[in-house]
Formats: sequence, C-alpha cells, structure tokens
Amino acid sequence: MVYTPTIYFSRGSGVTDRKRIVLGITGGIAAYKSAELARLLVQDSVEVQVLMTQSACGFITPATLQALSGKPVFTDMWDARAPDNMAHIGLSRGADAIVVAPATADFLAKLAHGLADDLLSTLCLARPRAGLDGAALDCPLLVAPAMNRQMWDNAATRRNVAQLERDGVIILGPASGDQACGETGMGRMLEAQQIRDELYSFLQPKLLAGKQVLITAGPTFEPIDPVRGITNRSSGKMGYAIARAVLDAGAKVTLISGPTGIEAPATARVEKVETTGEMFEAVKKHAPAADIFIGVAAVADYRAEHPSPQKIKKTDRELNLKLVPNPDILAWVAALPKAPFCVGFAAESQQLDEQADAKRRRKKVQLMVANLAQDAIGADDNEVTLLDDGGIQKLARAPKTVVARQIVAYIAKLCKS
Repeated sequence: MVYTPTIYFSRGSGVTDRKRIVLGITGGIAAYKSAELARLLVQDSVEVQVLMTQSACGFITPATLQALSGKPVFTDMWDARAPDNMAHIGLSRGADAIVVAPATADFLAKLAHGLADDLLSTLCLARPRAGLDGAALDCPLLVAPAMNRQMWDNAATRRNVAQLERDGVIILGPASGDQACGETGMGRMLEAQQIRDELYSFLQPKLLAGKQVLITAGPTFEPIDPVRGITNRSSGKMGYAIARAVLDAGAKVTLISGPTGIEAPATARVEKVETTGEMFEAVKKHAPAADIFIGVAAVADYRAEHPSPQKIKKTDRELNLKLVPNPDILAWVAALPKAPFCVGFAAESQQLDEQADAKRRRKKVQLMVANLAQDAIGADDNEVTLLDDGGIQKLARAPKTVVARQIVAYIAKLCKS
C-alpha cells in the first residue's frame, strides 16, 4: 500500500489542499525578489494574494505580480474589488499567513507602533488573532527586513524589531551582503527561496516538539593513503533534508555529517567528520541524550587496515589492500540499555523489501527506510519504503524535502503509538 501522511501547515487539524498566503510588498529595491517569491509559492500550488504599498509600485509594477500570482493586486484601501468592499479586513480572513517582503525600516516602525495609514499596514493591524472577536486561529505575520546597513543598525530600528518580536511577529533575516547602495553589511533581504523555506518551516506542525534528535548524514571517507580513499556516491541530500524536516517539526537536532557540499540548517548543532570511526565517536558522545536516532549516513562498511602514511606510488605490480569491517553504528545505538527510538536507512540494489526488513530485524530498530541505491543516490528526489513491525508502507516518488517531511510525520506517529 502507499502511505500518504497528513502534511499540512498550521491552520486547524484538517488537511488543506491549497494554502493561502498574503504577500505584502513595500517600497525597497529588494521588491524584485518578491516577484520570484510569488513565482515559487505559486509553483508549489500556494494561492498568493499580493498587496503593494504605493512606494512598492515605484520599484515593481502590480501588473508583474498579477501575472505571477494569477490574482488581482491590491494597492488601495478602498478598492471595490475587495471582499465586502473592505480590503483591510476581507483579504486576511482565511489566510494561512501574511508575509511582508521586503519590509522597509519605515514599515517596521509602523508595525511596532500600530500605525495604519495604508492598505498593507491596516491589514496587518486587523489580521485575525486567536481569542479576539471569536477568532479561533492566528493569522501569523512574517516580515523580511530590507534596508541599508546603517538603517538596520540604527537604535530606533533595533527597538522596533525587538518590539515586533515581543508582539509575536516573525522576523526573517536579514542577511549580510552587497547592497544596492554600494555598501556591504547586514540589511540585505533574504533570497526568495530562503524566505519560502523559512515560511514553510514556520508553518509546519510541531510533531516532535521537545524532542532531542541525533542524525547522521552524508558519506564517510576511509583513507588508503593521504590522497586516496574508500567512499561512496552519497550526496548527503536526504540526510540534510531529514535534519531540516525534524527541525521544522519542533525538535532540537544534532547533525553528524560526513563530507558534503551542502549547507547545514542554521539552527542545527553540526559536527563534521570524515571517517566512520570519527562518526562513531561523535554518535557515542551524543546518543545518550537523544530521544530519536536517525542513521541516514551512507557509512563505509570497510576500511583499510593499515592506511599508508605516504602516497602509494603506481607500479606495474598488483596492489593488495586488506580491508577490515567498520563498527556498526546503528546496531550499537539500538543496543544501548536506554536506547533512543532508532531509524535506519537501507540503500539496496535488488530485493529491496526483503533485504531492508532483514536488516531491520537484525539490528533491532523500530523503523527502516529503504530505497534502491541506483534510483536515489545523488538525485534530488526519492522513492522510499517504510518497514516496521506494522508492515510495509511505500511513499510515492517526490522531492527529497517532501519525502523527508513524510518520514518525519511517520516517525512522530510511531513515537506516539
């Protein structure tokens, strides 16, 4: 059977086929990134309703955002097209979130002091809040600041941002980098994909809130000599996607990673290792405090018994290497007296279900996630099988980020049962 877990964002307990986001755009040069953000959201089947300040219209046209969102763009408080002719009220009702990107220093000041002199600021002030006027759910507000570095560092801006955080507004960024004014520093708006990812992270249900999760990811590298070694083709994409999904689910993550070129989630505690032995030592250090252990890493099963301290020179003679087994990290964790909930990954080339289930039973882990190595290693998507005491469940092929969230939802379900 195909397992389709409940993956929803934040509004209520049911599944919403299509999420609805209000995207507010204020007057800054970074408004061009908002067009890409709208495109990315629509690409993910998110309904995007755009609101623009008059200043924003000087940087990017409403026609551009209308073409990308497929919906009329609102700029005027008294626009008769709005629900009940009250745009500042009707446009936020039923929305999953309001995202303002870019949010200028002026707009942050308005929010902090409750000013409402245009459509966007008034809509933010009038957004639904749980417990007010019978509202059952919040409509969260997320802002992505964008301004000159001196404006960002100004004491007034710092006070305004601190007040917004106390008021429950989510601040996305900013980043440090080159600015349109020619200066370099903090104040650059996050890239569109970063804002999208942060939005999705914020809106994910916190299925693992309060949990400590230990994750291994990437390949390991076993040296033969200073320049050669034994490794595999694992990219680390699945392990890092799992780490991000676990963080999104509200857990604290320690990520032990072999060599990869992937940027780790900012809020994860990361330890970089190279060999299986180094990974094993790191796992032994952190495993006693873990509630859940997820062994995604493609650990080298063997290593050279005696690596050469110098580069082995090529000759016409055969070269014989003696390989010895590496420690079985997953089995060691599962055998601890107070073992965490253990999840293993099995990459097989044939007889997927049979070999993965045999591995699960042999190592005595609660869940094994299996995939065909030839279809998954290095790819951006994956098709996996979940094997536990309850049987075999299959997940349809999807991007690894999506598969990771489905796996994490399944882990949370098993941890509660």
